[in-house]
Amino acid sequence: MQPIDTHVHINFESFDADLEAVRERWRAAGVVGLVHSCVRPEEFEKTRSIADRVPEMSFAVGLHPLEAESWNDDLAREIAERAQSSDRVVAIGETGLDFFKAENPQQQRDAFWGQLQIARQLNLPVIIHCRDAADEMAQLLGQFWQAEGSVRGVMHCWAGTPEQARTFLDLGFYISFSGIVTFKNARSVQESAKIVPEDRLLVETDCPFLAPVPKRGKRNEPAYVRYVVERVAELRGVDAEALAERTARNAIICFNLKQTALCEAS
Repeated sequence: MQPIDTHVHINFESFDADLEAVRERWRAAGVVGLVHSCVRPEEFEKTRSIADRVPEMSFAVGLHPLEAESWNDDLAREIAERAQSSDRVVAIGETGLDFFKAENPQQQRDAFWGQLQIARQLNLPVIIHCRDAADEMAQLLGQFWQAEGSVRGVMHCWAGTPEQARTFLDLGFYISFSGIVTFKNARSVQESAKIVPEDRLLVETDCPFLAPVPKRGKRNEPAYVRYVVERVAELRGVDAEALAERTARNAIICFNLKQTALCEAS
């Protein structure tokens, strides 16, 4: 099995002490690539430093919706400049809307719209975080398409319904499944995993969060993406090795990943 984990946060302090051991485990598990997301632009230098040591890792730069109160024109310029400063940057994000924890919906909309503009200008995909905001997200994306043109990208860590998934599939997005799909009561997510077309399907850990069954409750890490692959394959009634290969191919297309680096890493 050679999957690509399309959403990680291995720059977090919880990995500082044993990142090399974590890398050895994901390599032993067959993981051939990672896409690292930023929560805020100031993470960029540490993330790039890690990428310099980990050729199979690409990364994104952006502002998480729960950090939207810091959005301004200077930050927008910083994100655009950093996105162009390294060919290892493959996306803008993570960005999006999160109405579960925050009470600043307009700030979130403004920050998200601005990052969509950057992604379109630089011809990069967006990594979208969407929590308790699917209807608003779909409406805003439709408005952006009408006003400025289409964008591409991925709905990361999918936690919505099959009906909501179809809405974003119709907008051209990939749908990425995390450890949530392995949780016993995540029936809506599991039903979503059955209906996403095979050419729009991605897998991720969102580590260090949301460790999948049977590692639930522990720090998540890229090696555990195999459990996501196995559960999605089981739900779809397909071979896990074939699903890992298909989702890796999708990741290469979605993020325009350099296959030479992936091959060197494996």
